[in-house]
Amino acid sequence: MNDDATVPAVAEAHRNSAEAARNDAEQFRRLAEETREVRDHHREALEAIRQEREHLRNAAETARIASEEARIAAETARTAGEEARDAAHAAREAVVETVRVTAEALSASLEQMQLVEDMRRTLREVRDHNKLESN
Repeated sequence: MNDDATVPAVAEAHRNSAEAARNDAEQFRRLAEETREVRDHHREALEAIRQEREHLRNAAETARIASEEARIAAETARTAGEEARDAAHAAREAVVETVRVTAEALSASLEQMQLVEDMRRTLREVRDHNKLESN
């Protein structure tokens, strides 16, 4: 009879052991599922970080391009300013030369007018002298 009582006890122990194993397996399954969820959550977070990093890289590249364009525009403006300054200097020199040439021309005209005036005076004097002699 001991053997008869032992079989159910062994069967009960096996059932209990099997139940404990099922419970352990269920616990491991839940733990594995939670681990997958955490892994998926981390993967999503890493993807969001990667996308943000890519966005920042694109923004930095756009800023770099804009900075380069601004540098080129500033260099172009600086060059244009130098060219304008050189042109203004050349124009001032041309104006000075024009004034000098005009002054020389006016001086020559004045000399010619004085010479003509001297000739007229001499002619009048000669005419007046001839009138006096003819009288």
